[in-house]
Amino acid sequence: MTSLLYRPGWEEARKRLTVWWNGGDIGRPAMQITCPRSEPFEEIPAMPEPEGWISHYSTQSLPYRVNLALRACLYTDYLAEAVPAVTPGDLAPNCLALYLGCHGVEMPETTWCEPCIENAESARFAYDPENFYWRFSIEAYSEVAMLTDGKVLQQFPDLIEGLDTLAAMRGNHELLEDLLDRPEWVAASLRQITDRYFHHYDILYNLIRDEVGGSVFWAWSPGRMAKFQCDFSAMISPAMFSDFMVPVLTEMSERIAHSMYHWDGPGALCHQDALLSIPRLDMIQWTPGAGSEPAWHNRWWPYYHKTLDAGKKLYIWAENKDQLLALKAEFGEQIKGMLIAIGASDQRQAEDYIRAVEF
Repeated sequence: MTSLLYRPGWEEARKRLTVWWNGGDIGRPAMQITCPRSEPFEEIPAMPEPEGWISHYSTQSLPYRVNLALRACLYTDYLAEAVPAVTPGDLAPNCLALYLGCHGVEMPETTWCEPCIENAESARFAYDPENFYWRFSIEAYSEVAMLTDGKVLQQFPDLIEGLDTLAAMRGNHELLEDLLDRPEWVAASLRQITDRYFHHYDILYNLIRDEVGGSVFWAWSPGRMAKFQCDFSAMISPAMFSDFMVPVLTEMSERIAHSMYHWDGPGALCHQDALLSIPRLDMIQWTPGAGSEPAWHNRWWPYYHKTLDAGKKLYIWAENKDQLLALKAEFGEQIKGMLIAIGASDQRQAEDYIRAVEF
């Protein structure tokens, strides 16, 4: 494939990303630049919103979810290392919990996973090929795959793993008590969750991988890609995070080609040393959290230096050329280890952004 219909020049961008992921020098940081188009790549009529539709996570209508996916990238140009990717089977910010038995309570901006483990003794972490949410995801991805071949890529759903999945299934308060009262049960549950994660992941990967084996979650990588996280970490100590979550992340990062960790909010900053100790965790993606300075802000630069000095890549967002120049001035050649997402008003401005961080 020399390009995608919605991403001319994708083969060259894919080659640059392959070099970048493997530690090579592309002469600048990797960049995901998007800008609006005045005309769509092609005409795909919109379907009327079905009765009962609540949010983009909704399972009220499979055809409508498919139509949304088909139309998601029509009015956007993808430049530098950005690639159009759609997620028709993403049903919640914790799909694995749905696949393992939670009920999804749909809300305007999200889907809440209703806890399904009333007591530790009744906990089950079984793969169910007939689970409603799992079947919905597979059917959505399968149908979109047939309709978008050569146009866009498909991105993994937000599976999530470890303590975040166990908290979704058990409840935050209950899991905090479990960590103190039955730590062996927590560890055994995490073992099963990791196994179930890869059972679902492997099926999805074989469905959505591109022709060179690459895959997407927020960023394309050559091979099996995943985003990991532990938002629950804001409620536990560094020692507890190291005891329970670091082993999970260590194993999971060793079972795929490339990974990033979604590091979310000031409450998670205390776990940086633990994250940097994980050998095969490739990249840290920093999200400052509501009410905090944005990712490009110099408040976070000491954490960025520490991340880059440890040999990890860094994924952040910026908003304008001045911020790009400030990052380049502060980090010098180390900025080449960053993946920077930024929006541009048009292709001319996008090219200006690229020149600003070239060496």
